[in-house]
Amino acid sequence: MRRALRMRAERRQLMTAEAEVLGELRRLRARLPQLTGALAASADGLVLAHDTVDGEAESVAALTAAALGVGQRLTDSTGQGRFRELLVRGESGYVATYAAGGSAVLTLLAEPRINVGRLHLEARRSSARIGELVDGALERREPNRLGQLPPPYPGRPPLPGKPPPAAGPPVREVRRPGNP
Repeated sequence: MRRALRMRAERRQLMTAEAEVLGELRRLRARLPQLTGALAASADGLVLAHDTVDGEAESVAALTAAALGVGQRLTDSTGQGRFRELLVRGESGYVATYAAGGSAVLTLLAEPRINVGRLHLEARRSSARIGELVDGALERREPNRLGQLPPPYPGRPPLPGKPPPAAGPPVREVRRPGNP
């Protein structure tokens, strides 16, 4: 029950960034006309925003979450560090997935004639911006009915791409002459 309430609160927080994320997806599609779809989703497959022609955003988000899990395990087990991106080429085009901050992913669908280098350049910029928006929404924690703030990143570690926020800079003790 607690987990369900926590997930519901997290979804509410993520939806606060929906309009800004959708704007970023639309700007990305304007910069890359060969994109046929763009989707931002949470790491667990919840659609945050999409700019696609067809109505399959939920299934693409779920498949993205599964691919993200495989990509994370693959990079971890091979010693390649944290997951950053995944590119799949099919007969009719590309599917590219990029880590977007600590809790989201960006998935793009592209025509086969797209310049893959430009795709990576633009998508990396957009995924960084989306990550900032989504992580910022999650950091704006709302108190519960008892006035208590939930912990950051409740119940799960953050996605690769951005480590969890640190407690702050280390405190240095300054000793002055004459003070013991």
